[in-house]
Amino acid sequence: MNSQVLRLVMGRLGVAAVTLLIVSLVVFGATQMLPGDVAEILLGQAATPEAVAGLRQAMHLDQPALWQYGHWLWGLAQGDLGTSYANNMPVAQLIGGRLVNTLRLAAVTAAIAVPLALTLGITCAMYRGSLYDRVVSAGVIGVISVPEFMIATLAVLIFAVWLKWLPALSLGNDISSIGQMLRAFAMPVITLLCVICAQMIRMTRAAMISVLDSPYVEMALLKGASRPRMVLHHALPNAVGPIVNAVALSLSYLFGGVIIVETVFNYPGVARLMVDSVATRDLPLIQACAMIFCIGYLSLITFADVIAILSNPRLRK
Repeated sequence: MNSQVLRLVMGRLGVAAVTLLIVSLVVFGATQMLPGDVAEILLGQAATPEAVAGLRQAMHLDQPALWQYGHWLWGLAQGDLGTSYANNMPVAQLIGGRLVNTLRLAAVTAAIAVPLALTLGITCAMYRGSLYDRVVSAGVIGVISVPEFMIATLAVLIFAVWLKWLPALSLGNDISSIGQMLRAFAMPVITLLCVICAQMIRMTRAAMISVLDSPYVEMALLKGASRPRMVLHHALPNAVGPIVNAVALSLSYLFGGVIIVETVFNYPGVARLMVDSVATRDLPLIQACAMIFCIGYLSLITFADVIAILSNPRLRK
């Protein structure tokens, strides 16, 4: 790795760190603007003004917003996510089990989506303009046009209500066999695959077409290289950067789309926990869940940028 590549990689990491700091400020400010007083919500309507004031002082809610942000950010930097207002338990303990469920759902979805989407995207670019390409492209556009909550609702109606093949709720706690895992993850994974694969197929196809139109690829074709060899040995290595970016951008949707999926199917993940914490104005829990999604999103985008830099032969030489 030469100095130019190292400088670019460190620059991307620095941008990610600054972006995360800005995001933390936005998350903290957004939670502070939520309507309602946390102390009044926790104590109920029969609470006296003295009790409300005492609880606000105990939770440091009477301190200036800048002091609260600094205190929260310092604890976050040390790995302390705070204490839940509603449950009086460490936020890390509440998120721990839910985070495993969300990561399990995301891993299963990614394991199916990435090979499927890359195969369809690359083959569509190889046979551009063919019937196969037109059918896949039309299907992709049709899937993108349907919101994910509509796909989830249709999946429940078809597979749970009409056909009665799958349960309407996806409770991923008790999974002791492959069959139970398939039944628990089938509809959430199908819903996420429809949107993630569609975006990934389009972006992969566009990246491959851009490389296939390069002069050196046309020269390889004129010299008698077969189409699979032309794609695998000449075009694909030079399209690694754009394809990795396409995969990262598509997988980053998991951190937003999983909120809808977990809510519709009542899946016990971090997104479902975040939605429930909004109703109780549990600010530390909301902030921790939001930061987890932001860190995951930034990690994927930064990883894709670093891979794009390292895979660029002009920068390596």
